[in-house]
Amino acid sequence: MTMIGWLQIILFCAIIVALTKPLGGYMTAVFNGERTFLSPVLRPIEAGIYWFSGVEERREQHWLTYTVSMLLFHVGGFLIIYGVMRLQAVLPFNPAGQGAVAQDLSFNTAISFITNTNWQNYGGESTVSYLVQMLGLTHQNFLSAATGIALAVAMIRGFSRASMRTVGNFWVDVTRTTLYVLQPICVVYTLFLVWQGIPQTLGAYVEATTLEGAKQTIAVGPVASQVAIKMLGTNGGGFFNANAAHPFENPTALSNLVQMLSIFLIGAAMTNVFGRMVGNQRQGWAIFAVMGVLFIAGVSITYWAEANGTSMMHALGLTGGNMEGKEVRFGIVASSLFAVVTTAASCGAVNAMHDSFTALGGMIPLINMQLGEVIIGGVGAGLYGMLLFVVLAIFVAGLMVGRTPEYVGKKIEAREVKMAMLAILVLPLMYLGWTAVGVVYPAAVASMANAGPHGFTEVLYAFTSATGNNGSAFAGLTGNTLFYNLTLASAMFVGRFFMIVPAMAIAGSLAAKKSIPPSAGTFPTTGGLFVGLVVGVILIIGGLTFFPALALGPIVEQLAMNAGNVF
Repeated sequence: MTMIGWLQIILFCAIIVALTKPLGGYMTAVFNGERTFLSPVLRPIEAGIYWFSGVEERREQHWLTYTVSMLLFHVGGFLIIYGVMRLQAVLPFNPAGQGAVAQDLSFNTAISFITNTNWQNYGGESTVSYLVQMLGLTHQNFLSAATGIALAVAMIRGFSRASMRTVGNFWVDVTRTTLYVLQPICVVYTLFLVWQGIPQTLGAYVEATTLEGAKQTIAVGPVASQVAIKMLGTNGGGFFNANAAHPFENPTALSNLVQMLSIFLIGAAMTNVFGRMVGNQRQGWAIFAVMGVLFIAGVSITYWAEANGTSMMHALGLTGGNMEGKEVRFGIVASSLFAVVTTAASCGAVNAMHDSFTALGGMIPLINMQLGEVIIGGVGAGLYGMLLFVVLAIFVAGLMVGRTPEYVGKKIEAREVKMAMLAILVLPLMYLGWTAVGVVYPAAVASMANAGPHGFTEVLYAFTSATGNNGSAFAGLTGNTLFYNLTLASAMFVGRFFMIVPAMAIAGSLAAKKSIPPSAGTFPTTGGLFVGLVVGVILIIGGLTFFPALALGPIVEQLAMNAGNVF
């Protein structure tokens, strides 16, 4: 570890903190229907969309109607992606002549992108056409991200409203998020990426002649526009198979920094939106502090592990840390930081191969996902996931002092606690259950590139990533098989929607309750004690629920590596 390395991490954190409040203020105005500096241009377009689609802008929905609207919206997204992948051989914008994608792979990919997971059992440049990349994948990158933000806003309304049966209008929230937040940022972001050297073209793949005289095909395409929303929307699906390690997706140190910042940007700002909408910005900063504590701890451990390497490397005289699987243009610190950022934010984009990290370095991304993707988390999804843990933490605090738990003026009662536990416990049920099947079913075992603990971690990581809607992989696992296409799709579906429904039920329940003014016995939720309590509840619930699978594989692997065994 070096001082320059720590300065890079500090700079990243400082920029995120500086951007959180102004972006949070802008987004709050958007969600409240207030006028913004973009309103003169975008308001007529917004009104036109409502007129064309028959949406009544001022008519709000009950939480159940809101949730059903969201589910039907995703059925349409699924059909679009599945259809264009199956028909891509006869559709335009296919300069490489890609054929129809197999049924099971199309099914897996469609579920992956509507759930904001972007798990990819295929190589983008060798499997799908430009039309699929744009109409299917980039299109859903916008809409799945907008859905996550809309759901978070609906849950915030549950805390901020009193004696109301509605939590907003799903169609209005998705439209405003896409028009006023995602698209304007992505337009500027795409131009920046083009300036950095990322292609943006509909032209055919380029044929080049190498110095040895051999012919080489260089894949290009509408890359910059997809990378922009891939990062900003914490989607993570790469245009190329190598994802953000590919020089056409992430060519420079500056593009790497900006991509990491964009992964955290909206998720961090959502904490400020929460504080503003409940009438106390300190509440938002307290949640941000919980996320920050967990993030800094993860970055520190990963950077330390990768910078120190292993005893086996030291015995061979290899000093300077573990550079295996990392791009030289990024180095250890930027690779370690990116790995923690992308798994803390449910993005899943990678600029290094997590399969080549040290055992302890690879364990932190796994922990980030298994804690429920609440350390910043996906755009919107991270906030409503964190609020589930806040509900449990307040419940625990109420038990300790013998009072009815309260949070931002709302009583937390049995219904909310049950829904929060249901949403949290469904996650380990999926990834631990499918991992148990994957390590004994012969067809699944055949996909493992490594035996022993590392092979076990590959399978566990895959199902954890799918269930957490992250999408990153250890990369040693061959996922494009019937077994993994179907099981990973089921994990992605459950991890997204079986968490959303209980969260929305909590939002509806809280919105209908009266607000309670704070009293002398009210537990303060803006100070260090509250931050420590929530961090402790997250770690305790995580440890009690999935400690064996969380720690056993990586720890045994680290011991084996130190003993000189190679997996």
